Amino acid sequence: MTAPFQLSVPHGLAPADRILFQRFGSGARVPVRHTRIHHAIEAQAAKHPGAIAVEHLGVCLTYQELGQRAERLAAHLAELGVRPGDQVGLFLTRSVHMVVGILAILKAGAAYVPQDIRITPPHHLRHVIRTADIRVILTTSDHEIPAGLGEVVAIDTVPDGVTARRARPSGDAAMVIFTSGTTGQPNGVTVTHANLCNVLLTEPGSLGIRPGDRVGQLLNIAFDMAAWEILGTLAHGGTLVIRGQDIEQTAKTLTVIISTPSILSTLDRSMCANVRAVAVAGERCPRSLAESWSDGVAFHNACGPTEVTIVNTVQRYDGTLTIGRPVPNTTVYILDEDLRPCRIGEIGEMWAGGACVTAGYIGNDALTTERYRPDPFLGGNSRMFRTRDLGRWTSDGQLEHHGRTDDQVKVRGFRVELDAVTSALELTPGCSRASAVLHEDRLIGFVSPATVQPELARHTVEQRMPYYCSPTLIVPVDRLPMTDRGKVDRRALVSRLDTVA
Repeated sequence: MTAPFQLSVPHGLAPADRILFQRFGSGARVPVRHTRIHHAIEAQAAKHPGAIAVEHLGVCLTYQELGQRAERLAAHLAELGVRPGDQVGLFLTRSVHMVVGILAILKAGAAYVPQDIRITPPHHLRHVIRTADIRVILTTSDHEIPAGLGEVVAIDTVPDGVTARRARPSGDAAMVIFTSGTTGQPNGVTVTHANLCNVLLTEPGSLGIRPGDRVGQLLNIAFDMAAWEILGTLAHGGTLVIRGQDIEQTAKTLTVIISTPSILSTLDRSMCANVRAVAVAGERCPRSLAESWSDGVAFHNACGPTEVTIVNTVQRYDGTLTIGRPVPNTTVYILDEDLRPCRIGEIGEMWAGGACVTAGYIGNDALTTERYRPDPFLGGNSRMFRTRDLGRWTSDGQLEHHGRTDDQVKVRGFRVELDAVTSALELTPGCSRASAVLHEDRLIGFVSPATVQPELARHTVEQRMPYYCSPTLIVPVDRLPMTDRGKVDRRALVSRLDTVA
């Protein structure tokens, strides 16, 4: 391990805060042993060729078999004109073929662009193809790709044959993940090999995964956290267990789970006796969830948007729930509206720097310029990214999450953070999950399960928050709806209000 980053800190902070800004904001500087994520997978295949790499509904591939199939497909992609720096569509559903496709695209030197073909409408696929300039699409014969979108290759129909493994040049980009945009059209984020290697090949992002571990592939393949599941497992020699329709049946066999809090909350902890490590991210984690899963399990709460490579802060839960500290070779700054460092303990907006910062929005230079700024603290050509998360440093250097700037709403003229109301609701006796939305200028709370008493929930909020944060209406529901990426679906909650008397 080397010395932490030396940050250039403006003189606006008190001397003690200047020291802590440096100490808290810098992740450990550690070497990363690979520059391409598929090279880490190839290294595992060389060490453990007979180990099971991927398993799905009784179908298994060893590391050697996975590598051979991926090499054949990579050679076929090269014949079709795929070159380093290209983007290749991966439009299918969870399967062994999905993993072969990802590895083949990376071996071909290109970046993969995943979309779940079951639930992605054609107009969205066309936007993805147009934005990422995709010419070749990988799928399987089970799926029908709308006509005119590009050269379609069904992975399961590529003929077997002996293909000699050979080194190919590789572009910097490893994947393009499309995230929701403010204009209604999703934005494609270019994630590099260096980004992925930094978070997946170092602790704590590696989660201690090793040969013999069984790691679930539970999430939507278009979600950036699916790369944590897939590539993070294979880069360390574990077995990737791809779920079928019954997610709990898969979870029973796992030793490591990577999930959103919403999906994890659907699993019966008592049925997952072999699980030794859990990581959650993508949305707020209720303290009750961390408590229920941390007994005998290394429970990690993480935070970070796609633009800073899956997650850029991680905490191992120890009884006090935070989002932890910056992952290695990265930085986190808490800044005010003028991009000046906040005092330690003061809430501000989180900006991230260092090795986590992705290459930007593909085909959208204006938005990239707006959200990715020159990093004045690292200097040089470094950039920092505006996460829109609100946070503050605790006295011992942990990051507390305080909602998002785009989750702030106005209620009776007062600014209210929806996540703060949600946190208060979840302190209600008997409440396992909650959410808050603004609907027709009214603050509405949802609590689960449906047995939670609305008046008790309202009283719980009123005891802890200003009067204007108390929901006008509290709706008990059996279960909070989820998006296809495993997060609480606030739009679906709003639509339910039409049925509430």
